Amino acid sequence: MKAVWNPFPAPASFWYNRFMTDNSTHHGTVVFERTYDAPISCVYAALADPVARASWSAPSDTSIFIYDETDFRVGGRDVFRCGSISDPRYRGETRYHDIVPGRRIVSTEVVDELDKRLSAAVITVELECEGESTKLKLTVRIVSLEGPGMIEGTKAGYTGALDNLGRYLERPSSKT
Repeated sequence: MKAVWNPFPAPASFWYNRFMTDNSTHHGTVVFERTYDAPISCVYAALADPVARASWSAPSDTSIFIYDETDFRVGGRDVFRCGSISDPRYRGETRYHDIVPGRRIVSTEVVDELDKRLSAAVITVELECEGESTKLKLTVRIVSLEGPGMIEGTKAGYTGALDNLGRYLERPSSKT
């Protein structure tokens, strides 16, 4: 029997996973600024209360955001799932590192798809009073472990969520 030279001695899946998937590291800083026609106490309550947060966090009508665990305090963590309504395949975990009520929230967040880590981020929310309104500044420093798509997804997700927060704050029940 004649030996045949194989330039790819490893299984095909090894080469595909090594060279055909984008598991490069990408860094991004995304800053959002919004001014809401609501007092700081109402905006902070919408950020701190997990029931309120769940009602405005999904960025579109075709997506869902589900909290499986919530513990909004320094040292606490939230565990959530998100994605399309029919397939909330992404799992996230938020850990709270600094909370100054009505002023600042600093947290870290990791997002996984099934058993694969997609990203890690440091998130800072800053609130500032502007007369009867509230200025919100959200800074996300993200490391995408799956190419630049997670950074673009972060931009789109937070844009939709912050727009929804604005609509939530316009409801009379959120002003109490």
